[in-house]
Amino acid sequence: MCLDLEKLISSSCRRKIIKFLWKTNYINVMELVLKTNSTYNQVNANLLILSQEGIIEEKRYGRVRMIKLNRENPKTLLLLQAFKILNT
Repeated sequence: MCLDLEKLISSSCRRKIIKFLWKTNYINVMELVLKTNSTYNQVNANLLILSQEGIIEEKRYGRVRMIKLNRENPKTLLLLQAFKILNT
């Protein structure tokens, strides 16, 4: 499954996740749940989509999942450019 840019940003939860990851290096999944004001299941489902698209990377430290943007992926760079344009 390969989503286009419009579908990737169609979810407000995914937009919030990307915006928080844009501002930080790594963030814990539970912090994303709190910051996005979403449920764990919503965040987890959106992280799965972003991971399948190569937008995010995940590291595990025991049971703790740390997430960061994959800034080497061209899709990630397009998303960040879109957010910059939309924020100006």
